[in-house]
Amino acid sequence: MSAPYEEATEGKVYTVSGNDWTELVATLSGQQDEQLVVNMGPQHPSTHGVLRLILNLDGETVTEARTAIGYLHTGIEKTCEYRTWTQGTTLVTRMDYLSPIFNETVYCMAVEKLLGITEQIPERAQAIRVMMMELTRISSHMVAIGTFGMELGATTPFLFGTREREMVLDVMEYITGLRMNMAYVRPGGVAVDLPAGAVDKVAELLKEMPKRIKDMRKLLDANPVYLARTKDVAYLDLTGCMALGVTGPMLRAAGLPWDLRKSQPYCGYETYDFEVATQKTADVYGRYLVRMTEMEESLKIIEQALDRLAGPLKGQRVMVDDKKIGWPAQLALGPDGYGNSPDHIAHIMGSSMEALIHHFKLVTEGFRVPAGQAYASVEGPRGELGAHVVSDGGTKPYRVHFRDPSFTNLQAVPATCEGGMVADVISAVASIDPVMGGVDR
Repeated sequence: MSAPYEEATEGKVYTVSGNDWTELVATLSGQQDEQLVVNMGPQHPSTHGVLRLILNLDGETVTEARTAIGYLHTGIEKTCEYRTWTQGTTLVTRMDYLSPIFNETVYCMAVEKLLGITEQIPERAQAIRVMMMELTRISSHMVAIGTFGMELGATTPFLFGTREREMVLDVMEYITGLRMNMAYVRPGGVAVDLPAGAVDKVAELLKEMPKRIKDMRKLLDANPVYLARTKDVAYLDLTGCMALGVTGPMLRAAGLPWDLRKSQPYCGYETYDFEVATQKTADVYGRYLVRMTEMEESLKIIEQALDRLAGPLKGQRVMVDDKKIGWPAQLALGPDGYGNSPDHIAHIMGSSMEALIHHFKLVTEGFRVPAGQAYASVEGPRGELGAHVVSDGGTKPYRVHFRDPSFTNLQAVPATCEGGMVADVISAVASIDPVMGGVDR
C-alpha cells in the first residue's frame, strides 16, 4: 500500500480514510519539518508601531516572514482632495510623524513646481527649510537608535535618545509654535520668519548636541552585546537593495553613496559642505553607523544655514512676493503666545478693503494651481520621500500620492529576516526603521 499522502505546492497533504492509522503514524513519526506560525504584532513594542509580522518558525529559525500593514490607515492622501492646497500641508505633516518637516517640504516643492515658482522661493525661506529638515533628521535618528537599544534590552540608549530629541523639539516649538505636525512649510516659503532669539537657541543646540552624540556612541559603538546582536545580522547587499527599491541609510550601509541632497540637490543643498555617510557591511551595525554619522553631518549643515540666516540673509522675506499665492501670515509674539500682528490686522481691517477681500478669498477658497502633474523628492531620514501631485486647475488637488520610504523599505523584511533567528527579527526591523504613519497614510 502506498503512503497515505501526496505532494502539493504547500507541502504534504495527508488523506485519512479510517483503516490506515498505523501506516499514517509510522509516516508522521519520521517527519522533522513541523513549523510554528506566530504573529509578531500588531501591538508588539518591537514592531515600531502597528506593524504585524507573520513568521513561520522551524525551531528558532525564521523560514518565512510576511508583513501585514494597514492598521494605521488614515486616508490622508484622499482627504487632500477635499482641502485647499495650503490646507494639504496640515494633512501631510501627519504621515511620517517622526519627520513632519520633510513631508511638508516635499509636498510644497511639488505644488511650487506646478505653480512655476520654484526659482522664486526666497533664499531665506530655503535656508530655514534646510535647517529645519536637518534638525528633524537628528530628532528622527535619535528615536530610531534609542528605541533600537531598548528593543535589544538596553534602556539607557532610549533615555539618551529621548532626551536629545526633546532638545530638538524644544527648538521646533520655539520656532513654529508646535513640537510636531507644525504645518510650518507652506507653498511659496514658510509660514512665518524666525522669532527673536531663535538663532541663539539653535546655536546653543549646536554646542551641546555633539557631546550628546558622542555619549550615544560610547554606549553602543563598541558594546560587545550590541555588536553580537547587530554585526552580520540582517544582511542585505547592494544588489538586493537595488532590486527592492531600498533607499536611505539601508542603501548607504551597503556601500552606495546615494543621497538626494548630493545627487539631485534641492533647497540649495548644493551650496552646503557635508559628506555622505556610507558603510560597506550591509548589516544592522552598518546602518547604525550610517545614522550616527548622518547626525554629525547634519550639525555641520545646520551651522552653515544658521550663519546665513544670521548674516547675509537676515531681514529677507520668507514667502514669495505673489500675494495671490503667499499666505498672509504676519505673526507677533504676544503674552498668550503666537498671534496675528496688530499692525497686520489694522492694515487689513482698517485701511484696505482690497486687502480684506483678498485675505478672505485666499484663506477660505485658496489659490488656483495650473492643470498638470509634478513629482518632487527629498532625502528623508529613511530614504527617498517623494510627492506626486496632480492638479485639474482648481483650488484643491485632484490627486496626491507619496512615495514613502518606510513603505518601500518594508519589502526588505523577508530578505533580511528569512534564514535568521527569530530574535534577529527585532534587529532587522529596527534597522529598517519603518514609521507606520508613513506606510499606511
